[in-house]
Amino acid sequence: MKLNLGKKPYIYPQPVLIVATYNEDGTPDAMNAAWGGVGDDTQVFLCLSPEHRTVKNILARKAFTVSIADAAHLEQCDYVGIVSGNDVPDKLAKCGLHTEKSAFVDAPVISELPVVLECTLISYDPVHCHLFGEIVNTGADESVCVGNRIDPLNLIRWYMISAAIIT
Repeated sequence: MKLNLGKKPYIYPQPVLIVATYNEDGTPDAMNAAWGGVGDDTQVFLCLSPEHRTVKNILARKAFTVSIADAAHLEQCDYVGIVSGNDVPDKLAKCGLHTEKSAFVDAPVISELPVVLECTLISYDPVHCHLFGEIVNTGADESVCVGNRIDPLNLIRWYMISAAIIT
């Protein structure tokens, strides 16, 4: 028999998403996003409140990247979620993560994280905090790939380890 648990978003494990943008002065910025996922086969959905520096950057540049946190970078991914870019504008550099410019969108790619979705802004609703992005490119480290494709079993193993450790 199933228990009735009410309205609960029990879709687990949910990955820890790291959203990266550029600040007005061109320095990389990133935040840890607790709520997000796939909007459809070419879109991502994020639930981000408007006071985040990252949201302001996305609205200004119309681009962002979404990386999946991993266990190897737990402390850095936690840091970008705890420290506000409004208070510490160079928090990526302070926590030791490195970036390179995306070849596809006006946003940074975090070098250490193995999977990245490079996105352009489709829409943002500040009342409901709903942000949709069009996936322009997906980049993946060879460690999660077989040939020219992400290996679902490698990714699931990596995902489960990072979700278990981070949550």
